[in-house]
Amino acid sequence: MTGRMEVVGRVSGRRRWSDAEKLEILAEAFQPGVRVCDVIARREVSSSLIYTWRKQLREGRLAGAAPSLPVFAEVRLAEPIVPASPPVPCSSGRIDIALPGGVRISVDGGVDAEALARVLSVLR
Repeated sequence: MTGRMEVVGRVSGRRRWSDAEKLEILAEAFQPGVRVCDVIARREVSSSLIYTWRKQLREGRLAGAAPSLPVFAEVRLAEPIVPASPPVPCSSGRIDIALPGGVRISVDGGVDAEALARVLSVLR
């Protein structure tokens, strides 16, 4: 029986990576549109090492690299929205009730208190 056999194996044991190699792999792995898992497979490096090196880079512990600062997004606060029509002052005998969620109820001063209580308990 004659045949061809191909042995594919990974590097066994510990490997030593120079800081320059670490920076090169990090630059490749975190480019926009690149999947980190593809770089890990191609470079035969463990995912935990990639993220350890990234932490070292942020902290400035890789030679030839300045510590990178966190990137923040600019936030602008908008002016508060003023209601289109201010609340109308109550006329005598009329009660205006504003509930959370924007529900407003207007009732006459002579409303049955028990009936109003039942309506309000349903709306809560």
